Amino acid sequence: MGADVASWHNDELEQERSSLVRMYAVTGGRTAPRTELAMEALVSSATSAQLGTTYTREYRVISELCRQVRSVAEISALLSVPLGVARVLVADMEADGLVRVYQPQLDAGLPDRGLLERVLSGLRRL
Repeated sequence: MGADVASWHNDELEQERSSLVRMYAVTGGRTAPRTELAMEALVSSATSAQLGTTYTREYRVISELCRQVRSVAEISALLSVPLGVARVLVADMEADGLVRVYQPQLDAGLPDRGLLERVLSGLRRL
């Protein structure tokens, strides 16, 4: 491995470690949300104002992203964080009144047909 490649590889590993430590700190080490939160649950900002610097960067980004309704899975992908981390953050923000969460309605444990059709339509657009 050349010096430049080795340096780049070490920088990448350090950034990954730093990111994991940050996510651990942001979630308080929790891996499960306070409340059950489906990955397809829809999230919208509960405030029209931008969150100030008293909130974490992740909270501020989620609040901005959710000016347009987004699923928990989308938030996870857009933030480049694991789904579990996104669930914890969104649940905490809901508890603080910063976002509104709209859980999917399931009849007898079966997913909503409309939801499945929307997912299929979204996949086709990819």
